[in-house]
Amino acid sequence: MTPPETTALTTELAHLRGDFAGFGRDLGEIKTACAVLVERSNRTEQDVRDLRRDMEEEVRKVREEEVKPLETKVESMAARQWPLQSVAALASATAVGLGIWTAVGR
Repeated sequence: MTPPETTALTTELAHLRGDFAGFGRDLGEIKTACAVLVERSNRTEQDVRDLRRDMEEEVRKVREEEVKPLETKVESMAARQWPLQSVAALASATAVGLGIWTAVGR
């Protein structure tokens, strides 16, 4: 090799060495960024689990404290209500009977 080619080769190798050093730094930054993202993801998953647990606890409390008493009230009201179908049938039968009695009595 001639000295100019050797100089060009040495320069190119230095360039490549610098590129690899930059690549190593970039790779380190990427690894750091990935580690940060993984940590954030883990914290987010834990937050979601905590929120889900809190929400389920709140729903359970609402069911116990508000829904069950309302269900009890509705059941007690349903037990006390009049049997409207039976009353309607009795009223209809009475009306038919009175109609027949009035028609026969004339």
